[in-house]
Amino acid sequence: MVDDYARGQRDGLRLALAVLAAEEAKWEALLGESHSWRTNISREVRHKAMQVAQTRVQTVLNRLTPKDDTAGATELASALDKIGL
Repeated sequence: MVDDYARGQRDGLRLALAVLAAEEAKWEALLGESHSWRTNISREVRHKAMQVAQTRVQTVLNRLTPKDDTAGATELASALDKIGL
């Protein structure tokens, strides 16, 4: 039961990482596009916030991932198979 809970936590963190990556890509495409300097500054701040959040979620995921490399690789492969990648 505890293993399932931990696996669910890691899956949730991986999903959060994917969402953050998509948001970061969206803001990255808009950097410097506006004629207004205030809008450009706001977009840069949002982009940087997405990068910081992504790093923090990755750090938490690394802390929760088992140290056994084979178990982590197997779990990652099965999670990728589930979502079709």
